[in-house]
Amino acid sequence: MTKDEKYISRCLQLARNGLCTTAPNPMVGAVIVRKDTIIGEGYHIRCGESHAEVNAIRSVKDESLLKESTLYVSLEPCSHYGKTPPCADLIIEKGIPKVVVGCMDPFSLVAGRGIDKLRQAGIEVTVGVLEEECRRLIKHFIIFNTQRRPYITLKWAESADGFIDINRTEGKPIVLSSPLTGMVVHKKRAEHDAILVGRRTALLDNPSLTTRNWYGKNPVRLVIDKDLTLPSHLSLFNEEAPTYIFTQKEPLHSDAGFVCLNFGCDILPQIMEFLYEKKLQSLLVEGGSMLLQSFIDSDLWDEAYIEQSPIFLKEGVAAPTIQKKYFKESERYFGRDFLHACYPQAHRQNTSD
Repeated sequence: MTKDEKYISRCLQLARNGLCTTAPNPMVGAVIVRKDTIIGEGYHIRCGESHAEVNAIRSVKDESLLKESTLYVSLEPCSHYGKTPPCADLIIEKGIPKVVVGCMDPFSLVAGRGIDKLRQAGIEVTVGVLEEECRRLIKHFIIFNTQRRPYITLKWAESADGFIDINRTEGKPIVLSSPLTGMVVHKKRAEHDAILVGRRTALLDNPSLTTRNWYGKNPVRLVIDKDLTLPSHLSLFNEEAPTYIFTQKEPLHSDAGFVCLNFGCDILPQIMEFLYEKKLQSLLVEGGSMLLQSFIDSDLWDEAYIEQSPIFLKEGVAAPTIQKKYFKESERYFGRDFLHACYPQAHRQNTSD
C-alpha cells in the first residue's frame, strides 16, 4: 500500500461514520497530513452541516501548518454553493498546497469543477487513489445521479428448498430468519431511504418496516395497493414513518400519501420517477415474491441479499430466482443461516462489491 493509499483508506474509514446520517449527500472522509503525520481529520456527519474537508481543517490546532500539508479526501471537493459554501474555496483560502482525491464527483454541479478550480489556483491535485473503493462507498449517490433512479437492493429469506412462505390467506408468516439475521435486515433498512412491499405482504404479514432493532431513522415506507383495499389498521399506516400508497384510484380526499400510477403500463419506471423526484436515493424491496421477481425480470436492481434458512417447507410460495449467469455472488455465514449477496455481473458505474 502506498502512502497516498494509506491516507485515503483512513478517509474511507472516517466516511463510513456517516452511513445512516448523510443522505441525500454522499459519505465523505478527509485527512490532513504534514510530514507523514495526521494533524487533522473529519467526515461529513449530516446533510446540511459542514463537509468533511471543513471538519478536517477545523480540527487542526495550528492553522499555519496547513500551508505545509496535504489534504486527502475520498470525494472531489465541491465547487458550488449548496447548503454550505464551496469546499474548494476554503482549501484555496487556507493555502493548502496539495490535495489527493479518491474519486471525482458524479453530481452535475461538481463533476470535475472542484478539481479544476484547485488546479487553477496552483494547487497540486492527484485524482484516482483507491478510486474503486471510493466509488463503492457512494454507490447510492452515483446511481441516483447517473441513472436518475434510486440504488435498488432486493432482500428476501428463503427455505432450504426455495420457498419464502407457506400458501396461506391468513395467519402469521413462517419465520425463516434468525434473531441475528433479523437484526441485519433492520440494519439494511437504516441504510436505505425507502422500503417497498406489495399488497399481499402488507396484508398478510402486517410489517411495520421500521428499524426498531437497529440504530437509525426509519425509511420512507412504500406499498402498492392498486384498488385501495388495504385496511387502515395495518402497521404500515401508523405514524412511525412517512408512508406512500401507489394506487390507480383517485383518493376520496386529498392526501400527499397517495400516488396515482397508470397500471395499464409498467409501474416500476413510474415508481422510479416518483422516488427520483422525492430525492430518495436508495430503495430496499422486501416483498413479496412477485414484486421482487418483477424487479429482477426488468433488470432493475443493484444488489440482492438472500438469506438461506436450513428449514425445509416442501411446498408454498416459491422464492424469486436470479439467473446465475447474470450475477456475481459472495457469501456470509450467520450461525445457522447463509446470507448470499448478489450483484449483476456487468454492474453499473463500477459500484459493485
